Amino acid sequence: MATAEKATQKVDLSAYCLDVAQRARKASAELATLSGATKQQYLRRGAALLRQRQSAILAANAKDLAAAPQFGLDAAQIDRLRLSPASVEAMAVGMEAVAAQQEPIGQVIESTIRPNGLEVQKVRVPLGVVFFIYESRPNVTADAAAICIKSGNAVILRGGKEAANSNRAIVDALAEAATDVGAPADAVQLVSTTDRAAVGYFLTLDQQIDLVIPRGGEALIRRVVAEAKMPVLKHYTGNCHVYVDRAADLAMAQRILINAKCNRMGVCNAAESLLVHVDVAEAFLPAAGAELTKKGIELRGDIRTGRLVPDARPATEEDYAAEYLGPIMSVKVVDSLEDAIEHINRYGSRHTDAIVTKDLDSARRFAAAVDSSAVIVNASTRFNDGGEFGLGAEIGISTDKLHARGPCGVRELTSYKYIVYGQGQIKE
Repeated sequence: MATAEKATQKVDLSAYCLDVAQRARKASAELATLSGATKQQYLRRGAALLRQRQSAILAANAKDLAAAPQFGLDAAQIDRLRLSPASVEAMAVGMEAVAAQQEPIGQVIESTIRPNGLEVQKVRVPLGVVFFIYESRPNVTADAAAICIKSGNAVILRGGKEAANSNRAIVDALAEAATDVGAPADAVQLVSTTDRAAVGYFLTLDQQIDLVIPRGGEALIRRVVAEAKMPVLKHYTGNCHVYVDRAADLAMAQRILINAKCNRMGVCNAAESLLVHVDVAEAFLPAAGAELTKKGIELRGDIRTGRLVPDARPATEEDYAAEYLGPIMSVKVVDSLEDAIEHINRYGSRHTDAIVTKDLDSARRFAAAVDSSAVIVNASTRFNDGGEFGLGAEIGISTDKLHARGPCGVRELTSYKYIVYGQGQIKE
């Protein structure tokens, strides 16, 4: 291709990205003043259209699944890509759940009357425009759109090419819903080009885009962090732990462990690492290890694990830090609660970590000392999820500490401003 032709393509791509972002900025100004009732209608109409178009959405998804091999998707990625009648219904239910939430925009967070009579209000407002980059999971398209609409934000959706047909079918339904209720048509836009260079252009548009949320592999997130000119809400790896304490109910611990690892292995809140207190290792690990092995899980452990679970392979430093998203799990026998906490804070990803124990003091110590977005006591790591936490849906699980942490729903996509009411006061 001639150099001039390449240059023209780059200019056209840059212009396309700028146009999308400018239209999103205009839509965000309209959304900021849209009534809560209209946003509810928008989301409920969107849910109804998802149900009505279920066959078309599943047909589009079938095209994506048929093309999956050419994109080199592994089993976990194909699992995340696949839709079913139940998952389309779940998208609609999630959208309705978000619609039913309390209207966040305009909420007075705090209000004070100053000695001079000024009323100072701290009021919740939208962030503005969200650029959301994600891979494989088309159901996330509906979740992200619902959360952004409810929180008054326009959203630019950059899904992976492997889900292009599914994402388009979902966004087309939401575009019709916007038209039906009189909401801005550009409130939800799907990036139409699969050119990876488009992401780079969007990441420079800090005058139009207020926040970037990358949801995918660690390489994608690190690229976004390196290139973005605007704030990034990061969702790094999910190396989640289950720690079986010396005071654990071992039958409960085994149920929790199997669920945390095997319920769905290709998701970020699946357990990847098992820690077992030395006092219960002999009673717990042989049976639990056999059950995991029976379910096809390859165990990689330390020397003490190998003595109790003969099929376990030796673990490396990399294993203890890995997010497998598949049928592998690291295992370590620890000497104390403090050793478990130190291991998690060293190798974990600040996502989700669970303790199984009947000792309340141990549970409280674990919850206070483990530096993760969610610490779970006597339950599966799979519960760190926006829907399970009552958020209706989520746009991601942040492992950051600012501006939001854990499952990010409607409130996590808002900011605030101060509105001051006076009666003619002037500064003396």
